[in-house]
Amino acid sequence: MFFKTMISLQLQLFLLIAIGYLCKKIKILTKEAQKSLSDLLIYVILPCNIIVGFTSGIEVSKDLLTCCGLALVISFVIQLFNTYVTKQLFRGWPKEKAGVAAYGMIVSNSSFIGIPVMEVLYGPIGVLYTAIFQIPIRFTMWSAGLALFTNVDRKTTIKKVLLHPCIIACAMGFVMMVMEWSFTGVIQSTITSVSKCTGPVSMLVIGAILGDINLKTLFDKHTFFFSFIRLIAFPALVFIVLHLLHTDRELMGVAVLLTAMPAGSTTAILAQKYGGDAEYGASLIFVSTLLSIVTLPIFSFFI
Repeated sequence: MFFKTMISLQLQLFLLIAIGYLCKKIKILTKEAQKSLSDLLIYVILPCNIIVGFTSGIEVSKDLLTCCGLALVISFVIQLFNTYVTKQLFRGWPKEKAGVAAYGMIVSNSSFIGIPVMEVLYGPIGVLYTAIFQIPIRFTMWSAGLALFTNVDRKTTIKKVLLHPCIIACAMGFVMMVMEWSFTGVIQSTITSVSKCTGPVSMLVIGAILGDINLKTLFDKHTFFFSFIRLIAFPALVFIVLHLLHTDRELMGVAVLLTAMPAGSTTAILAQKYGGDAEYGASLIFVSTLLSIVTLPIFSFFI
């Protein structure tokens, strides 16, 4: 049942991506509209989804708080491992591709794809764990990740992490969960309604990003090697380690599937902004996203 649900979800997400891609190609979605949708998603929709995940009647217990702390630790370890290992993996690559590939390994698409997938598979507890997993990811994104394209300072990194709307929503939601307090009436129903836009809008944005890619440059050995590491090798390693440690099944499932997510959409965006190989970044996003339609259901089956 779980496997069938994952297959059905992936096909639905793929169709939404295809709609976004088509809208970009026929210019219904312009670059300006695409940016506005991305901002809407990051600053409004995802924070609402995170708050709903924390305040959906999850019973607060010692075990839950322990799992939340463990989720944070697991995510930090995964990010530290990714940051170190990717520098070695892509050392012999062309310089313009190595930095982009390393960023794509450090920053996955665990928000745009991860949150809607975890919500369908695990419900509010999946969104809660996913939101906690985002904290280390955001930190490495604006520190080690951004350093691959340009120089960064500690003050800027801390500011970007602490002021990120998803991190603020995570902190706010956690406090509300512990205090067993939530919004009431029309405010709660409005936040819930906005949060339901997460999946469709996320996929439309990804489709629009992929619409900028030159399909002739998509498939090469570097792209497939990256996709193998991103979608299969790293999540398999996480699965083995957490399985041997007898980690809570839901937490292990979230950790493995988030590690198995394709390259983050900012891979191409930041490469373009700071003079990197944006086209190659877009290729990594497209190929890894396409292949994840097969690999994510496989991992869900083993989990």
